[in-house]
Amino acid sequence: MNMKERFSLKNSFDLIFAIIAAISVIGVLYTFVIGRHYIIPSAILVGAVLFGNIAKYGFQDQAWAKQILFWSGFLFTGHAFFALFFAKIYRLWLGGSFEIICGIVVVVFGYLLFEYARRNQILNS
Repeated sequence: MNMKERFSLKNSFDLIFAIIAAISVIGVLYTFVIGRHYIIPSAILVGAVLFGNIAKYGFQDQAWAKQILFWSGFLFTGHAFFALFFAKIYRLWLGGSFEIICGIVVVVFGYLLFEYARRNQILNS
């Protein structure tokens, strides 16, 4: 698979999970080497391995991985949508720009979710 295929709407959630896995690996290294913690990096490593493997199999067009990626994206988008109405902490963090930022996140992830499902035929099977 070339880079153009990896950065397509068909693989959008695969790429997002791969980025989360990479950030998790950096978090493991940071907490282990700089923070001198040993339990916390192990817990973060579990997430890195899970996200990395799901992304890997998603890139390989495995149907089960595509389903997990789609429904994870669906839950995140739903979380962001309901945060527009009920979030308190995010509102404190982002202040007056909360609605704009959260609204953009909902619209962008909703579009990615729709295209991911359509291009991978998630809801057709």
